[in-house]
Amino acid sequence: MVSTALVHEWLTPHATGGSELVVQEILKVVDADLYALIDFESSNPHSYLYGRTIGTTFLQRWPRAAQGVQKYLPLLPLAIEQLDLRDYDLILSSSHAVAKGVLTAPHQTHICYCHTPMRYAWDLTFDYLARSRAGRGAVGWVTKAILHYLRHWDVISANRVDYFLANSHHTARRIWRCYRREAEVLYPPVNVDRFAYNPQKQDFYLTVSRLVSYKKIPLLVRAFNQLELPLVVIGDGPELAEVQRLAGPQVQVLGAQPNGVVEQYMGQAKALLYGACEDFGITLLEAQAAGTPVIAYGGGGALETVRDLRQDPQGATGLLFPQQTERAVVEAVRYFEAQGSRISPEACRVQADRFRSQVFRQRYGDLVSKHIK
Repeated sequence: MVSTALVHEWLTPHATGGSELVVQEILKVVDADLYALIDFESSNPHSYLYGRTIGTTFLQRWPRAAQGVQKYLPLLPLAIEQLDLRDYDLILSSSHAVAKGVLTAPHQTHICYCHTPMRYAWDLTFDYLARSRAGRGAVGWVTKAILHYLRHWDVISANRVDYFLANSHHTARRIWRCYRREAEVLYPPVNVDRFAYNPQKQDFYLTVSRLVSYKKIPLLVRAFNQLELPLVVIGDGPELAEVQRLAGPQVQVLGAQPNGVVEQYMGQAKALLYGACEDFGITLLEAQAAGTPVIAYGGGGALETVRDLRQDPQGATGLLFPQQTERAVVEAVRYFEAQGSRISPEACRVQADRFRSQVFRQRYGDLVSKHIK
């Protein structure tokens, strides 16, 4: 029997995104011991990990770790390297920052499912520096030095991985750009059944997102102020106050909402708006699972999950706009207002079904088996 360890960055009640769903689905396929920088889920009665033994690092005991270890960013590489995994034959990692950097031995096989190379050290460096107080003045030079060090470590640690799996072709290209490593594409699981299919839509648009800079929510709000069409914004984050300040009379900012409320709005919306360049973008498929078309920026993973009305009229599930500008959003929404009825809710649901969790589990198991023979 192959002894297996699965390593993820952090496990907290606040981390409930696509990468955490990947961990949950991997554990349905592989019998593995679980490790992370920090774990506050095994003590959470509402978590599927409640009561599970999970290996952690010294950061587990540090102040306010449960609110996020990103504040200890320079120490994350050191921390992940302290996990002692010598007794395992197979190392699996689910990595969007440092999980792939665990130390391994020659007899071990390491397969990394990469959600993204560390975004704040690579693609989003200048965005992060421009918007953070830590990016200015003398402190800014220290931050730049830390990010420089993280890039070096990130490339070195990529050499500890035997096989990369990427969550999209876009991410596979980024892995090649950053690490010069090939990656097989395995789309992440989407909980399609969470969203009830609803062909009856109401007269409002929706965006559901963390309110952070690269998600471009202020851009969407300004565009809808011009359009004077109803937009509902669901989500929380550092840009909440700015979004609330920008919101015109037709824009409703709800902040963070329970899952049930999100599911209700997702099913009723005329279309989901999405302005970010994502590595994959599970929210785009969650909307389609509810039979809701998507109007999204035509970059990153959206190119692989949204079928554009202008390119594929028969199987269309949404519209892609070419630039992250107010003008591009306004033009796309106006086109949707005129032509959106040509997109069938059934086509949206069929597209989402291609990314079901069962598909991920089958392919992940097959790929792991292939690489450990």
